[in-house]
Amino acid sequence: MKFYKVVIAAFIGTLIALLINFFVKIGVISSLISSSQKSEEVATLKPNSVLHLTLDYEIPERTSDFNFGMFDFATMETKDVTGLNDILRNIRHAATDPNIKGIYLDAGSLSAAGATLQEIRNALLEFKSSGKFIISYSDSYAQAAYYVASVADKVYLTPDGVLDLHGMVSQVMFYKNMFDKLGVEMQIVRGPNNRFKSAVEPYFLDKMSEANREQMEKLLGSIWNEFLTGISQSRNISVEQLNRIADNLETLFDADKALEYGLVDGLCYKDQIIAELQSLTGVDGKVRSINNSNYLKSYKEKSTSKNEVAIVYAVGEIGMGKGSDNAIGSDGLSKAIREAREDKDVKAIVLRVNSPGGSALASDIIGYEVEQAMKEKPVVVSMGNYAASGGYWISAKSNCIFAEPTTITGSIGVFGTLPNLKKFMNEKIGLTVDVAKTNENADFGSLFQPLSEAQYACLQQNVVRTYDHFTQRVAEGRNLRQSYVDSIGQGRVWAGVDAIELGLVDQLGNLKDAVAYAAKLASVQDDYKTVEYPKQKDFMTRLMESMNQEDEIQAAVKQQMGPYYQYFEALKQIPDNAEVQARIPFEMIIK
Repeated sequence: MKFYKVVIAAFIGTLIALLINFFVKIGVISSLISSSQKSEEVATLKPNSVLHLTLDYEIPERTSDFNFGMFDFATMETKDVTGLNDILRNIRHAATDPNIKGIYLDAGSLSAAGATLQEIRNALLEFKSSGKFIISYSDSYAQAAYYVASVADKVYLTPDGVLDLHGMVSQVMFYKNMFDKLGVEMQIVRGPNNRFKSAVEPYFLDKMSEANREQMEKLLGSIWNEFLTGISQSRNISVEQLNRIADNLETLFDADKALEYGLVDGLCYKDQIIAELQSLTGVDGKVRSINNSNYLKSYKEKSTSKNEVAIVYAVGEIGMGKGSDNAIGSDGLSKAIREAREDKDVKAIVLRVNSPGGSALASDIIGYEVEQAMKEKPVVVSMGNYAASGGYWISAKSNCIFAEPTTITGSIGVFGTLPNLKKFMNEKIGLTVDVAKTNENADFGSLFQPLSEAQYACLQQNVVRTYDHFTQRVAEGRNLRQSYVDSIGQGRVWAGVDAIELGLVDQLGNLKDAVAYAAKLASVQDDYKTVEYPKQKDFMTRLMESMNQEDEIQAAVKQQMGPYYQYFEALKQIPDNAEVQARIPFEMIIK
């Protein structure tokens, strides 16, 4: 009898939990539908307004119509997660908008990599030429945020606030000792000349190799120099002094020092900022401000031109299949490129690459589609934060490559890994595995036994062949000798400012520059409009796809782990790495 009571109680408890979950999701869907309907409304912009740029989130490449991961359960509302494309569009439009007096920048907790920061900063610099003001205020500035904020006419900080200027560091987590304790053997295959391909080092080392340290120090130095040069020019402080401030952490806990050194223009509280905005806009009472998402609704960029320049977004890790907004699928991206190629109105294609790489096979499939497009119309590459390894593979054969100085690119190299869990299974948890097979290598790729010499040789041959294919592709696409590509390849990563000197990149510039150049190549520079690919799915389709439990869990884990989510991703990828990979490490965090 007691047993049945327990079963019935468990059944009722599960039923109640499912009902609660169902009604919560119904509430979420209702809220999101309401939010979607509101988003279609045209926002009213009053004269003497301020564009309020709140950049307190991880900025995506382009605005998504719906992002479940940014749903706030506390308020049952979606957050403003305007993409880089629309942030830049807003800044450009605001420069000539008679209703906008200036920009109020709130970027203290801005989370973005170097190229994204540079694009926003450069757009703000262009905005200043309009004669309109930019005011920045925050309780604290991370150094990435300060790099952007330093362009403002006035930079303000809370009296007890923090200005974190400490230099750049790359943090790499090493798993070797953990694997040794668990009895996990990582079987690693690299090409003979891939000494800089450090993605596999955490599996067999407990610290950076000298080659990896060399490339990381060069990379960090190049990016840091770009940051300091920009700050120096905007704040009229020498690079040498900025380095001294960073070395001694002088402004980390001392806002007065930040004011003394000229890093900020004043220490004040929010009401004082509001008063200054009232004065600058000439408005009595409440400041008229509009945020990114609402400002997009206040205007529509119209063009009657039939000439189109297609921007094809290639964002995320590269793998097989359809992909998603945050991951490149060989089928999905190839289809988008093919659609742009076959569209007669599209006169040129700009491939916007923001990818650390991934599957070499998937990269090759996408690369082929890029080549097919080049036979019919110009293809220009615009590199974002990353265009490395597989990201460079799909970029190499194009008419021209643009990169930001802080873009991380190169990493021309490949590898494969396969864990052997036999010792872990046998000695740690007492499990054994036996097989029956029809052929000598029918069990090739098993996680429960070591590779034989013949199997390892097969993998090694595949890696060498793929690396040769990679370097040959780059040599052909960049008009370089293959031996030279090998000498600057070997898995080494480069900043964009260095890559241009090596011949891996043609010009330093942003997406806007790449689009303008593509239009020029297609001879439509005086009459064209831009369109984006892949086409975004309608609201309800995206909602249904995002409401599955796996997406919810992934979004929650990512939100809680923040930048350290990359370590989790690195461990998730281990079983898939037997396929030859062309990517930089997931576990590399630069801050």
